[in-house]
Amino acid sequence: MAQNISPEIDRLIKLLSKLPGLGPRSARRAALELIKKREPLMKPLVIAMADAAEKIEECHICGNVDAANPCHVCTAPARDQSLICVVQDVGDLWAMERAATFKGVYHVLGGTLSAIDGIRPEDLRIASLVDRVKAGGIAEVILAMNATVDGQTTAHYITDHIEGLKKDEGGIIISRLAHGVPVGGELDYLDDGTINAALNSRRPF
Repeated sequence: MAQNISPEIDRLIKLLSKLPGLGPRSARRAALELIKKREPLMKPLVIAMADAAEKIEECHICGNVDAANPCHVCTAPARDQSLICVVQDVGDLWAMERAATFKGVYHVLGGTLSAIDGIRPEDLRIASLVDRVKAGGIAEVILAMNATVDGQTTAHYITDHIEGLKKDEGGIIISRLAHGVPVGGELDYLDDGTINAALNSRRPF
């Protein structure tokens, strides 16, 4: 514990520092801001976090997080259920939704294959994706992986496991995002226009 800092404040700083993008120094600034604005900021935040912890869960169909299960995307009547966009994480799904271009549904893998990190196919939601395709009614699968080595490795693995399905119906279209996504780029850091261009210019994988 830092000298002259109460255990309560020190605990708050340590918890905040575990959030992505917040190191110890940023966590201290955030903690101080919360303490200074206890009524307008900290207390509403505590209530919102408790509410989210109680109500938010993972959609059993696509892996999105929502207060409803299945989530609002999966159950939206206007969504094209024959079009699945496969993303690595929920943050990528949110990025696609911000662009407001894609009208299909999603499948969140929960990461990418990685030999270095020991992430295997069974650690991701790949089997459930294959099951969704096998169940029928899917015309196209869009692989919206990040343009990294692990992202492309995962995309190839998925392609190998679904490209032979629905042969009796002429096969299934497998496409990927194209122009606008730089090599090494991540969806969550791209602007809406770039995502729109990538989605509209997708090509067969």
